[in-house]
Amino acid sequence: MIFLAKTRRRKVCQINFQFHLLQPQLLADTFRPPNYPSDQIFTASDMNLYYDGRHPIWYKRPDWFAVLGVPYLYDNRDLRLSYVVWQEAVNPYIVVELLSPGTEKEDLGQTLRDVEKPPGKWEVYEQILRVPYYAIFDRYKSEFRMFQLTGDRYTEVTLSNYRFWIPSIELGLGVWQGSYKNVNMPWLRWYDKDGNWVLTPAEQERQKTERLIAQLRALGVEPDLD
Repeated sequence: MIFLAKTRRRKVCQINFQFHLLQPQLLADTFRPPNYPSDQIFTASDMNLYYDGRHPIWYKRPDWFAVLGVPYLYDNRDLRLSYVVWQEAVNPYIVVELLSPGTEKEDLGQTLRDVEKPPGKWEVYEQILRVPYYAIFDRYKSEFRMFQLTGDRYTEVTLSNYRFWIPSIELGLGVWQGSYKNVNMPWLRWYDKDGNWVLTPAEQERQKTERLIAQLRALGVEPDLD
C-alpha cells in the first residue's frame, strides 16, 4: 500500500511538472496582441521577477507573465536571466498562476503575511506592481478566474463562457478544450476579436500545408505526402 501511494504521488508530480511546462508554452505561443509589435512584447514563465528596489533580493516566480512595451531582448541585445522592474521601468501587464494544492492559498491571497518575511504573491501583484490583470487557472477543476485591478484592489470579473476579453490588447483569454503537444485536455489560451483561438506556430504551419494540399488537389494534382 505504501509503495502504491508513493507511485501515485510520483505520477501526480510528473503530470503537474508537464502541465506547468506546457501550459505556459501555449500561453506564450498564442499571446500576440495585434496592436503591439512582436519585438515589444516579453513573456516568461517560472522566471525570477524582482519587484522592489528597496529589497533587491525579494522576488516572485509567476507561472507565466507578459510585459508590453519593452524589448523582447534586454537592452535589445541579450536574453534575460530575470526580470527586474526597477531596471526595466515597466511592470507586468498580466500574470497567470496555475493553482496547485501547495500554493492555492497564497495564489488567492488567503494567507496572512509574516511581517518578517516578503509579501505574498497577491500583495505583490495587487499592491506593489499593480498588475492590471491577474488570472488563475485550476487544471483539476478546469476553473478559470480573472481578477482586474480596480482602484487599489483586485475585483473578480464575471466570465462569459469561461472567456474574458481585454480591449486594450485586442485579445481575450479563455478555456479551450483541445490537443496541445498531443495532450487533449482543457487549456488556457488566447483568442482574437472574432472569437477564434489564436493559432500556435505549429498550427499555422499545419494550416498552410492543408491549404496547399487542397489547392493542388483542386488543380488535379495529388501531392506526395510520404
